[in-house]
Amino acid sequence: MSPKTVTIAIAGKGGTGKTTIAALLASIFSQKGVVLAIDGDPSTNLHLSLGLSLENTVGAVREDMLRQARGGGPSLGMAKLDYLDLKIHECLVESTGIDLLAMGRPEGPGCYCAANNMLRTCIDRLASNYDYVVIDTEAGMEHISRQTTRDVDILLLISDPTLRGVISAVRMKELIGELRTRVGRIALVINRQDGELSPEVLGVIRDRGLELVGSLPNDPHMAGLEARGRPLTELPQDSPLRVGVLAIARRLGLVEAESKVS
Repeated sequence: MSPKTVTIAIAGKGGTGKTTIAALLASIFSQKGVVLAIDGDPSTNLHLSLGLSLENTVGAVREDMLRQARGGGPSLGMAKLDYLDLKIHECLVESTGIDLLAMGRPEGPGCYCAANNMLRTCIDRLASNYDYVVIDTEAGMEHISRQTTRDVDILLLISDPTLRGVISAVRMKELIGELRTRVGRIALVINRQDGELSPEVLGVIRDRGLELVGSLPNDPHMAGLEARGRPLTELPQDSPLRVGVLAIARRLGLVEAESKVS
C-alpha cells in the first residue's frame, strides 16, 4: 500500500458514461496497486461493469441503523462505530486488485447526521487501506460528501461533446466550493466524441477555465459487450475506449507512460 491513498471522483450528468470511465480507471489502477471502487449511484451498475456480484449496500446498513434508533436501540457510541465497521466490511465485494463498495439508495428524510457521519467515518477508515479510491458519483456534485469525507485528489467531470453538456460541467465545477469535501485538481473529459469539437464548445472550455485532459471516442467493442452482458474489463487492450482512458490516466500523472493495461 502506498503512503497516501489517491482518491479520484467521477462526476457528470446521467448518461454521460461516468460508470464506464470509473470501471476502466479502476481496472487500470489495479495493475499498479489495490483499488477501492465506490459506487455512489443508486442504480448500482458499477459492479456489472467490473464483472462482480453485489449483495449488500451501505444504504441497507443505514436503514438498519434507523430502525434500531426508532426502536430504542443502543446509542451511536464507539461500540456502534465498531459494529458499523463490521457491517461495512460485510457490504464489501472483494476481488483480485479491485474491491467494491456500493452506497445504494441515498438517505431519506428520516435519516440524521449522526448516522451519516459515522458511516462516512467507517468508509474513510476502510479507504485508507487502499492505494486508489475511485468514486462513481451520483449525478450532481452535492452527493460526493455523502460517499466519503476524504479529500478528492482529482475530480473528473464527464460530458458529452455538446454545448449543453459542457455548460453543465461548468456548473458542477462552480458547485465545488459549496462541498465539505476538498477537491484538488478538476479536469474535463469529453466522452463519445467522434470528430472535432465545435468552436462553441472549445470556446466555453477555454473561457470558463476547464482543463480538458482527454476525449474518448465511441467504441464499437462496447456494443458487443453490452449486448452479451459482459463486463468492461473484457475490452481488448487495443480498444479505442480503453486506450483513451489509459492516455487520460497518464496525462493526470496517475500511470507511468510505459504502463500497459492487461
